[in-house]
Amino acid sequence: MPVRPIRLFGDPVLRTPATEVVDFDKELRTLVDDLTATMLDAPGAGLAAPQIGVGLRVFTWHVDGELGHLVNPRLTLSEDTQDGEEGCLSIPGFSIDCRRAAQVVAHGFDLHGEPLLVEGTAKLARAIQHETDHLDGILFVDRLDREARREAMRWIREAEWFGEDRPQVRLSPHATNGLGI
Repeated sequence: MPVRPIRLFGDPVLRTPATEVVDFDKELRTLVDDLTATMLDAPGAGLAAPQIGVGLRVFTWHVDGELGHLVNPRLTLSEDTQDGEEGCLSIPGFSIDCRRAAQVVAHGFDLHGEPLLVEGTAKLARAIQHETDHLDGILFVDRLDREARREAMRWIREAEWFGEDRPQVRLSPHATNGLGI
């Protein structure tokens, strides 16, 4: 279970929709182990495969002492919303209030290909939505209103880790279920 480098804002893999997992094999189990080790080392509440450079629809989470993973997630979101602080391991050191659905029901699979249902509220709902967004090439800054996004981009441009290639945050081409731009 090696700790893998986390890709930072500006890396194109973070903007590329991930591919469905079709093989529930040893390589997938190794990926889940690596995601878990990397997330716990960071530490973070969640980590998606694209954040370590793997374009597969897999993520892990560690929320309120619960450790889990989900492969090929499909989400059903509540109409009720929650506002709360959100950050991202791919934008280290930055957090800001972000609106998300208050509850989520996630259908997917475990690392052995067995069907899995995860229901979450509060922080777990936020983490599941955040990580699923990563699988769709969406970053949480895409969900911010114009002023908050401007603040986020200003902070990112001034961050010590930010490289010379300064990518622009673009509007997401993906449905945001009324919770984004």
